[in-house]
Amino acid sequence: MEKILIIGCKNTMDDVCIGCSRCMVAFNRREGVFAQYKDTDAQLLGILSCGGCPGSSIVQRLAQLKLWNMPLGELPTKIHVGPCLSDHCPYVDDVITKIQVKAGIDVIEGTHPYTPEKVF
Repeated sequence: MEKILIIGCKNTMDDVCIGCSRCMVAFNRREGVFAQYKDTDAQLLGILSCGGCPGSSIVQRLAQLKLWNMPLGELPTKIHVGPCLSDHCPYVDDVITKIQVKAGIDVIEGTHPYTPEKVF
């Protein structure tokens, strides 16, 4: 069973994105990049912020998640990077590289498909 962790932008999460509901809706509906989990028993383990610009604390945040969830037997098997990071963050390449080097699991760019084509 896949256990999915979503990484989002601290500056966007909860202030702009209203609790990151679009990522969760897409996961539940298996839409967007989450379509790869259609007909599987994948679960959303959590949504974690990058820790703030320039993403220098992402590795420590992942280590803390591991520490807290290990006794529960709940660790991610895949990490998805939300569009708030992949589409808008000037540090996204560094953040993704840090995650890939230290996490030891697949890191996938993208979550929901609900981004408007144009603002106006």
